[in-house]
Amino acid sequence: MRGEDAKRLFLKGYNCSQAIAFAFADVLGVSEETLRAIFLPMGGGMGRLRQTCGAVSGAAMCAGLLFPSYTKNEMYALVQELARRFEARNGSINCGQLLTGAGLKADIAPVAEERTPEYYRKRPCPDLVRDAADILEQLCKERGRL
Repeated sequence: MRGEDAKRLFLKGYNCSQAIAFAFADVLGVSEETLRAIFLPMGGGMGRLRQTCGAVSGAAMCAGLLFPSYTKNEMYALVQELARRFEARNGSINCGQLLTGAGLKADIAPVAEERTPEYYRKRPCPDLVRDAADILEQLCKERGRL
């Protein structure tokens, strides 16, 4: 359910990381303005550097808000499980690899591409956002958080 919400938010213009955050906004306890600002830099594999997928980064950041009493080791284990599941579904957690694997150039220019119908047709990102949110939701349910 939250995965489809995240996908819908991405298709409305939110970046990958923000789409995850807003799909969980009802349980994060953070204002929309703050979520928008905090998660904005993580889009495009952190500032469009094409490193760790922004959806994965966004899900990890949400995990920190969802499990504030976790120790460092518990949080690291949760994030590694999130990344393991995402990579098992998609082949990588690296934005650039995910894009080139879909036959796209992993451009790192600091200017976001215009969100056109063609942009959405060619990119794997809407489905990657959905997967990251679904995985986070499942991990939360397994841990009694949702």
